[in-house]
Amino acid sequence: MKSSDNKQFWNRVSHRYDFIIKKDAKAYEMMYSYMADDLKSDMHALELATGTGLISLRIAEHVKSVIATDFSPEMVAEAKKKTAPDNLHFSVEDATALTFQGNSFDVVIISNALHIMSEPERVLAEVHRVLKPDGILIAPSFTHRGSLKQRLLSRAMSLTGFKVFHKWTPESYVQFLSANGFAIRRHEIICATFPLVYAVAAKN
Repeated sequence: MKSSDNKQFWNRVSHRYDFIIKKDAKAYEMMYSYMADDLKSDMHALELATGTGLISLRIAEHVKSVIATDFSPEMVAEAKKKTAPDNLHFSVEDATALTFQGNSFDVVIISNALHIMSEPERVLAEVHRVLKPDGILIAPSFTHRGSLKQRLLSRAMSLTGFKVFHKWTPESYVQFLSANGFAIRRHEIICATFPLVYAVAAKN
């Protein structure tokens, strides 16, 4: 990814990331529940933007294997400090230029990250490449183009160094996924600090 993708910020906040996420704990629990329903025990999963591994640690029991990746070395270092099952492995990867072969994974998960990536189209192209023909994308994302209160909160967050490159509405986010090679199977809106769109899509 480019230097404009704010890697320094994510490296800096890695040690307190889990605490920051607690404000949306209920939304995350609902997201985990949805994922448990969508995943299968024979799936090989890839997670992009794993952060400190919160999601991969929760979903590992529902799949055959998980490779959980992030572009921030410090985030991956924090994830590796946690006790992980044998079928979960953490590594540093650039989501716009993945090192994996094509048609390698049954499911790719990228949670709450496309809006904070400067080139989400390139990321989705890589997701499309590494997914098997019948693979699925699970891509929950916060949508920042909402009420005035939410827009003001988003602006205040930017003052801390948190960059939102794409401020979608729930509708425009789903349209974005559709326009970049994925057929939406279903989507749900989860109440959180910002509307959290839980989207499941098939590879077109």
